Amino acid sequence: MSLLKVVRTSTPDAPPALPGFEHVRRYWDPTQSCMTAKVLPGEFYVSTQEELITTVLGSCIAVCIHDTRRHIGGMNHFMLPEPLGERDSWSSTVGRAARYGSDAMEQLINAILNAGGQRGDLQLKVFGGGRVLAQLTDIGQRNIDFVQRYIATERLTLCAADLGDVYPRQVQFFPHSGRARVRLLRRHDDVALVAGERIYLKRLANDPIKGEVELF
Repeated sequence: MSLLKVVRTSTPDAPPALPGFEHVRRYWDPTQSCMTAKVLPGEFYVSTQEELITTVLGSCIAVCIHDTRRHIGGMNHFMLPEPLGERDSWSSTVGRAARYGSDAMEQLINAILNAGGQRGDLQLKVFGGGRVLAQLTDIGQRNIDFVQRYIATERLTLCAADLGDVYPRQVQFFPHSGRARVRLLRRHDDVALVAGERIYLKRLANDPIKGEVELF
């Protein structure tokens, strides 16, 4: 009689996320053989580990920042450039979510510096801004204009960008090495992403704290 040996595999234990990022969903990706953190609109994530950060973009922007000497990196994901009345200011407001680019950039940079990074060693890679919401003002282009202006004003180092076009994107960023990959999503069923962005925009517009959002 032959015996069948059952081999059970388990997810490798991974170090916890940095303090303040426990709410971000992390899971083991067997295809990449590493932990993966999924960043949603209005979120950002910073890591000092050899893991992967991923997100899916339509008209949104994701900025990936990497400290080339200390191997610290992070990604944000924002839908709108900045609240009305702050078009000439990069200052962040305590307690405001990283839903706006003006806040998302400050919060991501500050979190990397707090983790030990140095501003002079930061390199940026920028993705997104697709025109996927045809009935609305080109929010993607507004986001592109904002992030380019922000980088120039703050004298940050931009080393790669994939912006515009009409397709959603999937972005993968390895914060320890600074390597990034982007894939255009061309399938018809990617309309689900567009629907998700519409819902998110409507929620921002109805937010009692941020009711000044202009969508049209």
